[in-house]
Order: sequence, then C-alpha cells, then structure tokens
Amino acid sequence: MNAAEASVREVRDRLVTENLGLVHLCANRFRGRGIEYEELYSAGCIGLVKAAGAYDDERGVKFSTYAVPVIMGEIKRLFRDGGTVKVSRSLKELSLKVSRRRAMFISERGREPAVSELAEIMGCSCEEISEAIAAAQPCISLTKDDDDSGQQDIPDPFKESDIYDPIALKQAMDRLSPEDRRLIFLRYFRSLTQSSTASKLGMTQVQVSRREKKILAALRSELFG
Repeated sequence: MNAAEASVREVRDRLVTENLGLVHLCANRFRGRGIEYEELYSAGCIGLVKAAGAYDDERGVKFSTYAVPVIMGEIKRLFRDGGTVKVSRSLKELSLKVSRRRAMFISERGREPAVSELAEIMGCSCEEISEAIAAAQPCISLTKDDDDSGQQDIPDPFKESDIYDPIALKQAMDRLSPEDRRLIFLRYFRSLTQSSTASKLGMTQVQVSRREKKILAALRSELFG
C-alpha cells in the first residue's frame, strides 16, 4: 500500500470511528417498529461504512449530511428485506474473530474496546472492524429460507429533519469557543440562572447576559441562515 492509499484509508477509518453516533441517532428513530435495536444499529453501521468509502469532501458537503441518508437507506432496506442483514462468509469469519478478541479485551481490561483499538490489535482497518461488528449481531440470519420473503413497511410519519436538527446543533456548538460552550451548557443543559452561571464562570450577571445573547444570535444565524 502506497502513501496515498494509506492516507485515504486513514481518513475513512477516522470517519467511521468518529461518526458512530450518527448510527445511533438514525437507529433510534426506528425503535419499537418490529426490529430489534441491535439489528437496526448493525444495518446503520453498514451504511456508515459505505458512506465513508464513497465520501468526497471536495464536493463541499459535510460528512454527516452525506452519511445520514446512506445510513437511513440501509436501515430502511432492513425493513424491506424482512429484518435480515446478509453478509459474506469471509465477513462472518472476521466477525467471529472480532467477537473473540473483544471478549478477551473485556476480560483483560474490564471495559469495552474502541473500534480503533480492535483495528490496531487485529491489523485491520476501522472500516473492516465496524462491518465485522455489524455482522456479529446475534439477530442476523445467515440461513434465511428462499421462500421467506416477508416485507414490512416503515410506519409514517417520519421526518429526517428530526435527525438533521440535533446533528446541525452539535456541529454549531462544536465551533464555539470552550468558554462559550460552557456558558451555553450551564444555562441550557444544566438550567442554571444567569447569576449562578456567572458565579461559576467568574463573570458578572450582566456579562453573562450580554455574552449569551451574542452566542444565541450566532447559533441562530448558522442554523437558520
């Protein structure tokens, strides 16, 4: 593998590792609709891997914006296929190896390994490990009968904007300075008063009020144009 290929692979691995939260956001939208959450998450992971492999940042589109429809497409396909995810024999074999190594890791260190840690241990890419983890979910069927072609429609209403909105807010928050993020966190996630927030930040209540207005104006501008 040359340097250029290694760089592309590293970028794809990072995209997968850093954006597994997108899969949870998408999968959560389909809870209670007839398919176990683990299988929804598995299908979403496959979508994330596909999105990371096809993403081109030169198009000027954020990865999350590009990835969500791909992830959603894999989850919706799961419903169309009657709740099964089909995987190749080689991927199934890798998934078994990953499962065994994961169990050893938990036994040795007392915690779940990160995707990047399993990838380093096994000499694979994060992309490959993510696919293997998805294939290892217990509710995946590899022996589905040919005549078992059940189909399930996805109940409406469903708004993909329900997913994009929290993603967009998180991205906007991440671009704030650490001080501004803490101010917003204390005010709107901890529900502290301006006076209590000022005390924790070493500011006056007036300073907090003025800064808060500027931050909220900036967030509104970024989110709604």
